[in-house]
Amino acid sequence: MDNRKLFVSSHAPYWHNGSSIAIKSYNIMLAALPAVLMGIYQYGAPALAVVTFSISCAMIWELIMNFVMKRPISIGDGNAAVIGLMLAMLLPATTPWWVVLIGTFLAIVVGKQIFGGIGCNPLNPALVAIAMIFLSWQGLMDFNEALLNYELGFPMIYPLATLKYFGVEAVSEFTIGGLLMGCQTGGIGTTFGLGLIIGGIYLILRGLIRWEIALSFLAGVFITALLFNVANPGVYAGPGFHLLTGYTLIGAFFLATEDSSSPVNFIPMLLYGALAGLLTVLIRNIGATVDGVVLAILMLNCANPLLDKIRPKALGKEMENA
Repeated sequence: MDNRKLFVSSHAPYWHNGSSIAIKSYNIMLAALPAVLMGIYQYGAPALAVVTFSISCAMIWELIMNFVMKRPISIGDGNAAVIGLMLAMLLPATTPWWVVLIGTFLAIVVGKQIFGGIGCNPLNPALVAIAMIFLSWQGLMDFNEALLNYELGFPMIYPLATLKYFGVEAVSEFTIGGLLMGCQTGGIGTTFGLGLIIGGIYLILRGLIRWEIALSFLAGVFITALLFNVANPGVYAGPGFHLLTGYTLIGAFFLATEDSSSPVNFIPMLLYGALAGLLTVLIRNIGATVDGVVLAILMLNCANPLLDKIRPKALGKEMENA
């Protein structure tokens, strides 16, 4: 049997910028740290338990799949830890341990490994898990009910649920400054808007995420919410409220920008982000679910292969018999 290996070569210059999956993973976790620390500060030990257990379980599932599928050990690249952290940031602090265990299984095994591992998954693994958890145990993702026993010094109502069921007047007590500083309930790592923005800007400046996706997503949310608000300001909230509540900011900087499930070309990236933002507000305003970020990004993940085929026409003159 021929045991020769096939080597893939590329043209000069042979240059490597020193980046790696591990470096990117650790920087993403560093960027998410301010929002996570705020969540732990607000919700205490239960939030810390969810975060640490989620990261640990994600790495354990990754290690198990490495052995089962006879692949090299890959937990050192930090990708499983990032997936576990993203999942924990989306969950309420009171999430039971068995939900975290199942969620990390869904994210690592179903959302990532069965497709071939890192770089092969068509959907964001953390969003696959959170969507399945929401469909299976919707009550556990009801932040108003899950966080009922907390006394945080600000209105203990989930802004998007209040808007959905009670209208614009009921959310008038939420200010832009308060939302930026985390004066709202929600997932462990999703309430501190300023921290998520700082983390996102850090990732963009380091070149670790594409600004085209993040900014077009926020622009899609802003423009769509503005149009709804102008059409009927007594029913639909303004763009500032939609930008700073729910999963919007974590979706823009940490979820929609996931490499394997997002486009790589310029125009497709803009369309991908803008359409995800548009769908987010449509689902919130006229859909059945309270927050549309998860479903919007998953739907655009599915459309990603089609969007990435949109490319500018090559320059030059067509020649016969070239």
